[in-house]
Order: sequence, then structure tokens, then C-alpha cells
Amino acid sequence: MITQTELDRAMNYRQYRDLLEDLLSRGKTTGPLQNEAYLNYAKLNLQRMQRLDKTVSINQELLEALQAVNSDYTWLVLTEGWCGDAAQNLPVMAAIEKVCPRVHLRLLLRDENLALMDQYLTGESRAIPKLICIKNLSHEEVFTWGPRPGEVQRLAQDLKEKGTPHEEKSLFIQKWYVNDKTNTLQKELTALTLKYLK
Repeated sequence: MITQTELDRAMNYRQYRDLLEDLLSRGKTTGPLQNEAYLNYAKLNLQRMQRLDKTVSINQELLEALQAVNSDYTWLVLTEGWCGDAAQNLPVMAAIEKVCPRVHLRLLLRDENLALMDQYLTGESRAIPKLICIKNLSHEEVFTWGPRPGEVQRLAQDLKEKGTPHEEKSLFIQKWYVNDKTNTLQKELTALTLKYLK
């Protein structure tokens, strides 16, 4: 169960974005690994989030599902600034929070919360972003999602099994996100909202 202490430590989306910008201004990113590759990922991801924050539009199906939510929920997401999947998915979750006052997006850094992360592994991996939906009144876990939409998760797994180099796999995944235009994520979150958020 997620504790109130963990929720109290979590950031809102604006605080998270401010943290990433501050770290980048000092030549850093989140997490213990501070190298050129991670810094470059973080720079790219901030640009992606900035673009998506301006362009994401919640589709009608998801909007209607969110309008029917009648209890308060926290969407707690484990993330890191260097994570490409987080950069593609968090702006959609932030847009959901804007249109649905019943959903409260909060973020924790994975590498500062490994005991929590290890309760939500994908297989044996600490894959992020990981969304944990919690009912505010009871702190009951309602559903989890992540680390990426199912379709691209399967494609990424196939590439991994074929031994595709990391850079090539990352480029393929980012192209998928660009072509998908958040549609698959919104479809999956619509289904979860209709099934669980009452």
C-alpha cells in the first residue's frame, strides 16, 4: 500500500518540470548516473515534454470517461528525467489532471524510491514510467499502468529479443510515439477509467 508519507513527498507536474529544468541548467539530470548520454536524453526529453504540453489534446472518449469520475484519485507515477517513455506519457497525464479535478497527478523519482519501485516491477525490470492509481479516501490501489502503451511495449520486447542495439531500439520507439500522437495511451487510459474509476 502507498503510504501518506510517500504521497506527501511526491511532486506535482510543475514541480517536476521545474526540477528537470533546474538540473539541466547545472549540467545534471535526475538519478545517480550522471554522464553525457543521460544528460543528452534529459535534454531531448525536456524538449519533448515542452512540445507535448503545448499540443496534447484529450480526445472525446477519454474526456467523457473522466467526466463520469465521482471520487478523488491520485495518479502516482515513478519516473526519471532521462526516461524517454516518461517524456512521451507524462504530458498526457498532466493534461488529464487539467480536465478532471478528481485526478491528482503526483510524481516520485524512481531511484530515490527503489523500495516502492520494487513492488511494481515489469518482469524483473524497474521499468518506468509506472503509474499507480490510488483512491484518496482509502489509499486503496485501484490499478497500475506502464511503462509504456501495450503495443509499443510488445514491439520493444521483440526488438530486445532480436538483440537490436539500444540506440536503434530507442529511435524506433520514439518514432512510434511520434506517429501514434498519444492515441494508444489515451485509449488505454479510457479503458482503465471506465473500468475502475467510479
